[in-house]
Amino acid sequence: MFGKKSLIYKYFRYKEKQLYAQSDFIGCMSQANVDFVIKNNIEIPNESVEVCPNSIEPVKIEKNVTEIREIREKYNIPFHKTVFVYGGNLGKPQGIDFLIECLKANQNNDQVYFVIAGSGTEFNKLKAFFNNSKLTNAQLFAQLPKNDYEILANSCDVGLIFLDKRFTIPNFPSRILSYMQSSMPVLAATDTITDVGQVIEKGKFGCWCESKSVKHFNEKLQLLCNKEIRNQMGINARGYLENNYTSKHSYEIIMSHFK
Repeated sequence: MFGKKSLIYKYFRYKEKQLYAQSDFIGCMSQANVDFVIKNNIEIPNESVEVCPNSIEPVKIEKNVTEIREIREKYNIPFHKTVFVYGGNLGKPQGIDFLIECLKANQNNDQVYFVIAGSGTEFNKLKAFFNNSKLTNAQLFAQLPKNDYEILANSCDVGLIFLDKRFTIPNFPSRILSYMQSSMPVLAATDTITDVGQVIEKGKFGCWCESKSVKHFNEKLQLLCNKEIRNQMGINARGYLENNYTSKHSYEIIMSHFK
């Protein structure tokens, strides 16, 4: 239905090109997005396409030891393990089958604990896996009270990013910003089209692997079980956020065209 010869595709592609034609400048999430737009739309002047990523106004995250202890006790999350958290959409784009493979491969790993919180079209598939596997080092949450989720997420050690290996268009998940705001290193398992992994590794605030190799995922996982490495990457994550992804950066990129 959505093949390049279909009427649906042709209609939306026409609307896309109309929008580009009416735009003076086109902001993209990353350099891979810029390259993709230029490559697939030769009529667009190169100079009108630029990186203008998602951004936030970073707030200082106070990690209250008492609150962290209380929230971990409330949800039975251990203190002596490295806790990896995934929060957000659980749909086809996230490649849930690979996430399940990773959970299976680590079901006997007593160094790690996984917290998965979110919703989406693949949630029931993930829930069925949890019900059948009886994992002892992972929990799945559909919904948590907002305050509980924020405290819980900020009390974890590593933020997880998943993207399906079959993507042909570069995606740059905005979820990464909340991890960085919490001074949390990132472990990303994605396709090879996106450059989010390159950004993470160049900025030295996490690790990347392709979302088709459980072996490589586990190698990165074990590396992040090293507290010293994890803490330094967390500091780097917050610094990279403040130097690249703040509202001020977006403002300056946009306003530079009105000088």
